[in-house]
Amino acid sequence: MEHTVSLKLNHVFRRLYGRGKSAVNPCLAVYCRKNNLGYSRLGLTVGVKLGKAVVRNRTRRRIKEAYRIHEGAFLPGYDIVVVARVRAAHSRYRELERSLLSLADKLGLLRKEGA
Repeated sequence: MEHTVSLKLNHVFRRLYGRGKSAVNPCLAVYCRKNNLGYSRLGLTVGVKLGKAVVRNRTRRRIKEAYRIHEGAFLPGYDIVVVARVRAAHSRYRELERSLLSLADKLGLLRKEGA
């Protein structure tokens, strides 16, 4: 990911959950908030409910890859947290990719076509 840094600090996650905008669908929940930096920060949350470590890590890799491929379409300067819901563990990659992009579009995180 060229223009994105990982989010790892717990207080930043909690601030996003409390004060950020959110959108959900059956596979994912996305929280975002402007961060006043020149770059975006991405955090992933995959809970124990999804399954054992192999399943959780596979889900995390798929979400991260979907973001990486479409990173250029996202506006810079946002903190983004993607929370995988139980259905994400059993979804195909294309479905996760579509879910991420549709939620990002709902939240206004994607660049406009003409820009």
